[in-house]
Amino acid sequence: MQLIPGHRTDLAGGLQVRRLLPAAQARAVGPFVFLDHFGPVELAAEVDSDVGPHPHIGLATVSYLFEGRLTHRDSLGTVQDIAPGDLNWMQAGHGIVHSERTPFDLRGQPRRLHGLQLWAALPPGQTELEPAFWHLPAAALPELPLPGGRLRVLVGSAMGASSPLPTVWPTLYVDLELEPDAVLELPPPADQSALYLPWGGLQLDGQPLPPEQLALLPPQPLRLQAGPTGARAVILGGAALPQTPRMWWNFVAFERETLGRAAARWAAGEFPAIPGETGRIEAPPWRA
Repeated sequence: MQLIPGHRTDLAGGLQVRRLLPAAQARAVGPFVFLDHFGPVELAAEVDSDVGPHPHIGLATVSYLFEGRLTHRDSLGTVQDIAPGDLNWMQAGHGIVHSERTPFDLRGQPRRLHGLQLWAALPPGQTELEPAFWHLPAAALPELPLPGGRLRVLVGSAMGASSPLPTVWPTLYVDLELEPDAVLELPPPADQSALYLPWGGLQLDGQPLPPEQLALLPPQPLRLQAGPTGARAVILGGAALPQTPRMWWNFVAFERETLGRAAARWAAGEFPAIPGETGRIEAPPWRA
């Protein structure tokens, strides 16, 4: 088992996140090339944690909350709140713009926020797909009762249950909750997979797993044992991509030239706009 400790970085409004992917130890786990863990945090009433309009290409953003609520808007005209247990999957394809903001009814109030943001790279031959958006409410996602816990299938298939989300590449993302001292044995999750423990205590094959570190898993059965306070974990991964994609800012591509063209398009204002939104996040300087 190899561990990725990640590092802290700041987002809008001083919101700190722990960034686990990309990392020197792993540029990708299955199709996943990016993983941020934000919170748990108590935001003061005057704190603005909005993330304004910004573009993506070549990936799908994957949003999942444990606490709080956010409003997603995009250049397709989508306006969708996400609440704990819901899944938002935004396929950028050849280009999309979106924002993530505090819902109007929560503005000016103290509020908690806690969740995960992932990016899944679109595979070669699928990077120019049309942009699309899927919102799966918590009730639409399969939940399996387990001895001493439960497992929710967010993306892909696990233990005979499948998420209704369509994907263009074999992808796995599950949310696992274990009661204190519960023991669970799982088959090999995927070709490539990793386990992340947002909180609680967990032993993986007899080894203690530190919280907030990403454990790269070998392709073999897993034995998990929760600690005395229980555990909340996610397992993510899928089939290995045939080549590792490149990343620059909010863009993912397999050719550097594609990243450069996307940077030029954003600088020239050629991406579609979000209806009703103003302002935008500027990209860092592109170095050819």
